Amino acid sequence: MIAADIERSARLLDHFAVTNTQPRHVGRLVGHDGGMLEVTGFSRPMGSGARITAADGTQVRAEVVGFKGSKAVLVPLDQDAPLENGARVEPDSAANMVQVGEGLLGRVLDAMGQPLDRKGPIIANAQWPLAGVRSNVLDRGRVLERFDLGVRAVNSLLTAGRGQRIALIAGSGVGKSVLMGQMIAGAEADIVVVGLIGERGREVSDFLETKLAGRLMDRSVVVAVPADHPPVLRLRAAARATAIAEYFRARGKNVLLLIDSLTRCAHAQREIGLSLGEPPAMKGYPPSALAFIPRLCERAGVDSKSGGSITAIYTVLADGDDTTDDPIVDTARAIVDGHFVLSRQLSEQGIFPAIDIGKSLSRVMTDVVPREHMLAATVYRRLWAAYEENRDLILMGAYRPGNDPIIDEAVERRQEVLEFLRQDVKSTMTIDESTAQLMMQFAPELMQ
Repeated sequence: MIAADIERSARLLDHFAVTNTQPRHVGRLVGHDGGMLEVTGFSRPMGSGARITAADGTQVRAEVVGFKGSKAVLVPLDQDAPLENGARVEPDSAANMVQVGEGLLGRVLDAMGQPLDRKGPIIANAQWPLAGVRSNVLDRGRVLERFDLGVRAVNSLLTAGRGQRIALIAGSGVGKSVLMGQMIAGAEADIVVVGLIGERGREVSDFLETKLAGRLMDRSVVVAVPADHPPVLRLRAAARATAIAEYFRARGKNVLLLIDSLTRCAHAQREIGLSLGEPPAMKGYPPSALAFIPRLCERAGVDSKSGGSITAIYTVLADGDDTTDDPIVDTARAIVDGHFVLSRQLSEQGIFPAIDIGKSLSRVMTDVVPREHMLAATVYRRLWAAYEENRDLILMGAYRPGNDPIIDEAVERRQEVLEFLRQDVKSTMTIDESTAQLMMQFAPELMQ
């Protein structure tokens, strides 16, 4: 009888596959200081996930962010949990993987991949590392194809390429989100992945109802984490959105990735870095906050193996409209392949999108457009620069017409130059239409 019971018990365990025979790391919570948790006996690498048993028996998720001697320093991912001294801490390997698949399309997720849209559970049968898959740098292809973003000023004067990384730089309330909505509506992308990081809760609902309304949502994935969530969740949301985009790129899709905003991700990393004791550097940002930006941005681009691409747009909030001395702006501008700077002066004149063409640049434009298009854009830029450089003289009346024919033309055609930027929020314009208008207005001789 006993032998039969043993044999039956053995058969019940036949379907279990034990892949790891190493001892399981179980730690104990011994300290809580400034939102950071200190755990002994928990030797896990940076970025590893953990589960902490709270006083009420619930499981609290956390992430390893540093070390103090033999203690691991963790950041809790759940707020206001009843943690107590000596709480059990176990590893959570699933925390470093992202559920991906076609089932994500049309859904809104939080930083941990849980649905926010009340449409039921998400059916995603594949996984992708949260931190991405490190690949050979030579597998990253060149940007050689145009990418239509549906905005006339961008398509004609700052032409984007498939797989380009773009920083959208502006102060608060200048029209970043509106321009993002125009780009999403006009983009020729197979998949759209949007990361709303650190936004006000109201803006998340507004973005979904106005920028991703209708059939556009059917090919979109949104990862949203409002501003009142812990900083580590904001970082995980940006990493999750990028991981989802990487999965679709690996399957040959052309993905448009939008992260709004990169600045709030850097603020989150600053909070964590300062709590860990990092010394503040430029304007209070520790080194880890600035190092986070290239790690995230370098994950976008063209995959020469699969033929897919991630065209990424990162919004960057310029504190006090400072686009020259802000360390986040400088770091982002140095790592991306182009930057669009929005002007508060233009927005106050009612010109939207308020793109300052003189301060904006697409570094791949010369590789993706024909010579005639580039020459027409140069004519426009010359008129823009001639007026801006002599703005004070012109407005004071100190400039006398006839001294310089280029300045004379810039003054005469100033309204035409500004009007070319203006575009209705709900309208889109293809690259071919945008280029034709540019050449017709500013370089008709090149059309012959």
